[in-house]
Amino acid sequence: MIVAEEKDTLREKLKELFGYTTFRGNQEVVIKNILEGKNTFVIMPTGAGKSLCYQLPAMIKDGLAIVISPLIALMKNQVDQLNAYGINARFLNSTLSKSEITRLKKDCINGEVKLLYVAPESLNKEEYIEFLTKANVSFVAIDEAHCISEWGHDFRPEYRKIKTMIAQLGNMPVIALTATATPKVQIDIQKNLQMENADIFVSSFNRKNLYYEVRPKKETKKQLIKFLKEHKGKSGIIYCLSRKKVEEIAQLLNVNGFSAVPYHAGLDPDVRVKNQDGFLNEEIDIVVATIAFGMGIDKPDVRFVIHYDVPKSLEGYYQETGRAGRDGLEGICLMFYSHNDLSKLEKFNKDKPVQERENARILLQEMEYYAESPICRRKQLLHYFGEEFKVENCGACDNCVHPRERFDGTESVKLVLEAVQQTNERFGLNHLVNVISGTEDEYIKSYGHEKLPIYGKGADENADFWKSVIRQTLIYQYLEKDIDSIGVLKIKEKGIKFLKKPEPIELARDHDYTSDGDEEESPDRVPLNSKAYDVKLFEMLKALRKQIAKEKKLPPYVIFQDPSLEEMATTYPTSKEELASVNGVGMGKVQKFGKSFLDLIKDYVEENEIETAADVVVKSSVNKSKIKIFIIQQVDRKVDLEEIAESKGISFEDLLSEIENICYSGTKLNLDYYIDEMLDEDKQDQIFDYFLNSETDNLEEALQDETMEDFSEEEIRLMRIKFLSEYAN
Repeated sequence: MIVAEEKDTLREKLKELFGYTTFRGNQEVVIKNILEGKNTFVIMPTGAGKSLCYQLPAMIKDGLAIVISPLIALMKNQVDQLNAYGINARFLNSTLSKSEITRLKKDCINGEVKLLYVAPESLNKEEYIEFLTKANVSFVAIDEAHCISEWGHDFRPEYRKIKTMIAQLGNMPVIALTATATPKVQIDIQKNLQMENADIFVSSFNRKNLYYEVRPKKETKKQLIKFLKEHKGKSGIIYCLSRKKVEEIAQLLNVNGFSAVPYHAGLDPDVRVKNQDGFLNEEIDIVVATIAFGMGIDKPDVRFVIHYDVPKSLEGYYQETGRAGRDGLEGICLMFYSHNDLSKLEKFNKDKPVQERENARILLQEMEYYAESPICRRKQLLHYFGEEFKVENCGACDNCVHPRERFDGTESVKLVLEAVQQTNERFGLNHLVNVISGTEDEYIKSYGHEKLPIYGKGADENADFWKSVIRQTLIYQYLEKDIDSIGVLKIKEKGIKFLKKPEPIELARDHDYTSDGDEEESPDRVPLNSKAYDVKLFEMLKALRKQIAKEKKLPPYVIFQDPSLEEMATTYPTSKEELASVNGVGMGKVQKFGKSFLDLIKDYVEENEIETAADVVVKSSVNKSKIKIFIIQQVDRKVDLEEIAESKGISFEDLLSEIENICYSGTKLNLDYYIDEMLDEDKQDQIFDYFLNSETDNLEEALQDETMEDFSEEEIRLMRIKFLSEYAN
């Protein structure tokens, strides 16, 4: 128990050193425990203030506190923050030069440094252990302690050696801290650090201000851009599994007008630091990252965390989502989910040793269950970490806000519990599913389970149904996981009572993510088939085009061609920039004809409450404009067209196609220098008259017209370009 006087002293120190007036959650009791020199095990969710639990005692106690930390980025971030508070904290890792290490050793031995952050790899070196024995070490803190456990999501073999390293420094208190530890991992950490008798402080894993949502990974870029436009200017992190995907998404976001940078281990260290600092200092809104980013990053106002790819484990997912809303305000956690991602992750694990591969498979399975389950996301997460959430509807996850179809699951739960009982509580989910559904395989036969009364009793439902029922039976506390035997399910007291006297229980249907469809749509392309565009708007645009054409005494196609109108009726552009991005338009035509069309579309969108191009069109980062710029420059210099084609290694016909595209997009090209060499003035006038009076600029129709029979296809195409440049652009 903390007496009033001690409380006041601690709070004075808290205010003096860090500027806070009160402690949060378990911070105060943890700090008191450390100050009393006791071994301490802290399980506290991301954002709950773990770091303070060892930083404050380090300042109060005499000597040097050692903090073992897994990431250089994490060390730098925390050291920078402590230095800003006027606290002499330093780090020891591979980024330091020999002279910097020599100076650091001297300062530590002289008692000038209060906190020293070290990587576990550094403690492997005899020279570092030797110098630390000369320093007055007050205690050792092991941050991200889940890295010790092979059952955790981020196992690091170096962490297994920490206890041996610490022993060389003498007998001193140890504090282990983690944000993500299942009951199995908690036991593993204590056992490995020989901290079975440590005082354990577990804070609730419930982050009440976070909203959890899982969406199918369909047209993901479009979904992403739309989400970010709804949260423009807010700070967020987007996690991807590969460096390549990180670079691709960061580029995509910048092209679409967002302030985003990539972050992954393959970047130059200076670039990584610059990008991280830009994010922390609010110069950058979004970081697109691999999981290398974020551990220990104390940015309170991250408003969203998006998983573009499925994470490797629920621990990783929970830790990464925990970087949102640390200030207690809004935090949206959005994950895009597909079976393809799980298959890719399975392939990554194929070269691992058998036990590691099996562990990774079980972690992936938990991720799959979480994504597809219809149960409250919060309830699932807390259950995974050994905490029961008794509220039925949290009101802050997609499953609670949009509940799935429910059904009477009383008989189904009864069958599951009977299956666990009849197989003597020695098996996991997949084996139980096979027993209930009557699947014949070698394991069933080897245990004689095909002879059990329960065998095949659930054959009328598929395996996915029974997997879902078992998971829900677990979460509703009728079953529990065996701590000692990974994957094995046992019946809880509540389950035994249920078997004796079944009570009605409602279950829900899982999400179905097996529907067809592209995960990634092609940017810049909206389908332009007959069903894709808004027929009513298309007819209105055609009528407007006809009216303008009449006023200007031009054929309607000169204003905009039908495919352009179809695209306008698909994407509903409401700004000059959006209209200019429509195929066959360009800024030149927007300036000349665009205003009336934009006004019409704006009114139509407003009246009918329609999603606009800003929401549905994803701009591509592919640069296709270099050849166009080159052609425009060469034409301006009056370079012979054959020479232009030759210099680019393309045929003359392809060059004409490129020139036509330039022209249809509203850019004026003067080809007189070339055309005048081919056709005299009378012939040019003849072709001009044809296009001026024709209903269409279709080349086939022009070639078949009797007035055009004296001209070649090439001559007609060139004159069509001249005609459109003079009248349309």
